Amino acid sequence: MNNVLIFGSGGQLGQALKSVVSLTESSNFEYIFLSKQDSDITNSILLEDVFKKHTPKYIINCAAYTQVDLAEDFKEEAHKINVIGAKNLASLCHKYKCCLLHISTDFVFQGNSSNMLNEEDPCNPINYYGLSKLQGEQEIEKLADAYFILRTSWLYSEFGNNFMKTMLRLGKEKDRLQVVNDQFGTPTYAVDLAKVLLQIIETKNQKFGVYHYSNEGASTWYDFAKAIFEYTNNSIEVTPVGSSEFVTKANRPSFSVLDKAKIKTNIGLNVPCWRDSLNECLQKIN
Repeated sequence: MNNVLIFGSGGQLGQALKSVVSLTESSNFEYIFLSKQDSDITNSILLEDVFKKHTPKYIINCAAYTQVDLAEDFKEEAHKINVIGAKNLASLCHKYKCCLLHISTDFVFQGNSSNMLNEEDPCNPINYYGLSKLQGEQEIEKLADAYFILRTSWLYSEFGNNFMKTMLRLGKEKDRLQVVNDQFGTPTYAVDLAKVLLQIIETKNQKFGVYHYSNEGASTWYDFAKAIFEYTNNSIEVTPVGSSEFVTKANRPSFSVLDKAKIKTNIGLNVPCWRDSLNECLQKIN
């Protein structure tokens, strides 16, 4: 059997993958969802037992330390999951001749440009989370033969905790809200990203490398919030403010809109607009 192992299946993207796989009518692959309890990517010995048991053709790594501010204080834990975990998977994918699909982030960039970021632009993360994700990428590029690294941004969905869900909750609790309007990126629906991962596998694409994937268009967090309330007919008053109004432990890129030309060409994608995908997600929730 052509097995696909999904690590971090309990997280937002892992749950989105489950939903997409459940709707897939026919496949030549068996998708096996592993939680951290099933297999810890930071433990290379136990991890190899999983590879031996399932003899996978593909690995999808959704496991990550994603708490951006906490990573500044808990660097060792972030490094363990985002760097050592990625290294362990890459090493075993090389040994067992399988392909690794790994999720990375727009936070590998400094974000001080006003141009869309492509895969060749220099990386210079401004927080430890971004640094740990970049170091994980570097381990994969060094050790794995067949890999797809997908950098994404501002992930949300009906699953897990995310900005959209926070706004929906605050929209019920408050009459007015302040939201940052000087950080630019693109909200990305996790279900859309999950479909891309499945397309790569199901078509057995071999154009390996680093790719950018987000939904189409650009937004600020304020624009994102306004669209959420617009689509849910919530009349809450939303005021745009600068990042200086919200002091956070970790710095954020001010501009991290991803250029998707490479993935459109090599994978053959039609990328949905972020507003359309947001509306689709909210309709599912409602």
